[in-house]
Amino acid sequence: MKNIKTIFLSLIVISTFLLPTKSYAHCEIPCGIYQDSLRIQMINEHIETIEKSMKMINKLSAEGEKNYNQLVRWIMNKEEHAKKIQKIVSQYFLHQRIKPTLPNAGEKYTKYIKQLTSLHEILVYSMKAKQSTDLELIKKLENSVHKFAGYYFHKHKH
Repeated sequence: MKNIKTIFLSLIVISTFLLPTKSYAHCEIPCGIYQDSLRIQMINEHIETIEKSMKMINKLSAEGEKNYNQLVRWIMNKEEHAKKIQKIVSQYFLHQRIKPTLPNAGEKYTKYIKQLTSLHEILVYSMKAKQSTDLELIKKLENSVHKFAGYYFHKHKH
């Protein structure tokens, strides 16, 4: 029994300290798996879903006898898709794709500010979409996404 423990302990020591091991670093989202243009398509799909949800909420709210179950489901759907937009903008584009640029970088810095501004607009309009059924927010969201895509893909050629 003592020999087995000694052999086992020896194997652990050898494998821990003497055998070469590799350590793999990776991004928050693994590199090369996700496509930037697909993220924009996903955002646009979420906007379309929010718009449909807003229309259904308005329709159900206008009915004489309210179907509260359906109303709550459409409200939750609208909020969930707004959160998904916020997650893509924050965790994908802001955290990983848009690199900080110093003010002395000239035109590169100007583009950086335009990208940040349009992403901030998307975040704000997504937040407002959770709070409202104002369909004007859909136009603002779409315009902000379109602006961002123009600033972003001009450089990346996607």
